[in-house]
Amino acid sequence: MIVPCQPQEVPAVAAHYDDLDNFYREAWGEHVHHGLWETGRESPVEAVEKLTERVADLARIRPGDRVCDVGCGYGATARLLAARRGARVTGLSLSSAQLRFARAQSGDAPNPMYLLRDWLDNQLADESFDAVIVIESSEHVADKQRFFGEARRVLRPGGRFVVCSWIAADAPAAWQIRHLLEPVCREGRLAGLGTAAELRGWIEAAGLLVEEDEDVTRKVKRTWPLCIGRTIKLLAHDREKRWFLFRGRSKNRIFGLTMLRIWLAYETGAMRYHIVSARRPA
Repeated sequence: MIVPCQPQEVPAVAAHYDDLDNFYREAWGEHVHHGLWETGRESPVEAVEKLTERVADLARIRPGDRVCDVGCGYGATARLLAARRGARVTGLSLSSAQLRFARAQSGDAPNPMYLLRDWLDNQLADESFDAVIVIESSEHVADKQRFFGEARRVLRPGGRFVVCSWIAADAPAAWQIRHLLEPVCREGRLAGLGTAAELRGWIEAAGLLVEEDEDVTRKVKRTWPLCIGRTIKLLAHDREKRWFLFRGRSKNRIFGLTMLRIWLAYETGAMRYHIVSARRPA
């Protein structure tokens, strides 16, 4: 596993998303995850929703299902699952800024329900969900085994689990680790990037049965030139954002450079993107 030279603690992850709130929402969107270009003709919004729909299909989400969205961000994925699939969704996030936005979009509606909570201390009941989905949040947690163990614990017997994860290539070159993967972890507040085999190993060791593992790198990597382009436009038209990125004191402003590293990591094959589905034995 690729790990940053500086350990990433929970408060640093929360601060990262709170500090970059406006950048993330405007440059990446309310789903805060990659898009999936199946045909290559999808709009950015269609691609992002297509990734969510793929996850929902793999999790076999049906009306009335209890779904836990781990690392729910601004709640767009949770809202989509509630509206289109009829699911009862509980979303967890470390970011108070993200949850304020998510709750504002839902108003007084009880579904989705959003919790400001650390997944490793989630306080959710055993066997309380039909499906658990994790879209690009497991990378922030150092104790991978405990992370996936919590998913098994809160799933009912026979429940479904789906994780979308950035991962490291099986054998990245030394320069890719030094200049791309390690800085991406450190600057993006990721506790570590495992390989495809390590990801499957953690899931299976938690007592979940892996059913499908798909490498969709080619279909998602267009996300980053789009994000970079949006960021350039934001900086060109927003003086406050230029000040934050170039003159501000936040440690998280380095993410402007991190986006370039992620794009290069995909283009050089140092980073991959997998969708893995599993189930808890009945």
